[in-house]
Amino acid sequence: MYIEFLFSVLGAVAMMPIHFLSVEHLNLQEKFGKENGRRIGEVLGLISGWGFFIFWAGIWLSPQPRFLIPIFQNLSLLIPVAGLIVPFLHIVISAPFLIVGPWLAIKSVQEMTLKVAETHRPETLLSEGSYTVVRHPQYLGGLLAHIGISFLVSAWLSLLSTPLMVALIYLLSKKEEKELIREFGDEYRDYARRVPMLVPRLKSRH
Repeated sequence: MYIEFLFSVLGAVAMMPIHFLSVEHLNLQEKFGKENGRRIGEVLGLISGWGFFIFWAGIWLSPQPRFLIPIFQNLSLLIPVAGLIVPFLHIVISAPFLIVGPWLAIKSVQEMTLKVAETHRPETLLSEGSYTVVRHPQYLGGLLAHIGISFLVSAWLSLLSTPLMVALIYLLSKKEEKELIREFGDEYRDYARRVPMLVPRLKSRH
């Protein structure tokens, strides 16, 4: 029962060590040489990045119990493509998450470039645009989208998995930052003091 959901969760977790290795740019270069190390890191980044996203989507879309918020139950919307009947309140709740989350994720990828987003290999330190809001806007956007999609499709197990996804994203962010400090040193430490990791500040720090 729920084998697809469990497979997706385990798959997302299995991508973690591959991702960790993909961002160890300096270690890979020391071990395999500059050019080979760069290529190995890029391949590992592609595998872990797309793999994590595919398994994450599996968490949303795998067969699982559906939940219903017992307010405005008579109001619902049929989505013909997916064959879903979405309660009106679920649409209202999911809308801001599905607007802000994907926008933030796409904007951060545009600023970073798709190549860097896929290979996890930045050439320069980004500290402008969406990267003034949080240090990992792409991950924050993914988490917001996760909540929005879970409500939109009324996916109970997906919604319950939110703390796990937050934990995985936090671990990924910490590992990336450890390597970014090795590569950019005080420049990244100064940036980290000014900008929060994943939760935006209500007031800017002066």
